[in-house]
Amino acid sequence: MSAGAITIGEAARATGVSAKMIRYYEETGLLAPAGRTAAGYRLYTGADLHALRFVRRARDLGFTMEDIRALLALWHDRSRASAQVRRLALDHVADLRRRIDALDGMARTLEDLAAHCCGDARPDCPILDDLASGRQGLTGEGLTGEGLTSATPRQGERDPEGAPSRRGKR
Repeated sequence: MSAGAITIGEAARATGVSAKMIRYYEETGLLAPAGRTAAGYRLYTGADLHALRFVRRARDLGFTMEDIRALLALWHDRSRASAQVRRLALDHVADLRRRIDALDGMARTLEDLAAHCCGDARPDCPILDDLASGRQGLTGEGLTGEGLTSATPRQGERDPEGAPSRRGKR
């Protein structure tokens, strides 16, 4: 190993990637195994640090491990077509936009549920009722002006799972 090689702790500090993650990246084959000293300590070169920074930046941008593996391969392939890299990036943008839409839906649902919660000393709580219903969906669709959904059973009725509703009449 070259005289300029550094230990895993130093590599972690230099790249912002924890020693645990560096080991994980090596174990999963994302990065080539580091060189070792005679005593078995890992040693990292400048090229290793560059690759670690590449991975950290890709992770910061939310790329999956599979995508990072593909990006690393493209980065090392000097005969690559930039169109491949662009396609990966644009696919990731589309995935991020889908996730943002899902998060927006969750926020709208929670805002709507909170708007229908009196937030006082009474035990009635449409937020807890919604969570207990096990209903799926994220956009608050189906909420009536009273904050109830047509699928939510009234007090004494049974939900599809057979448990009686605790919701009081409004």
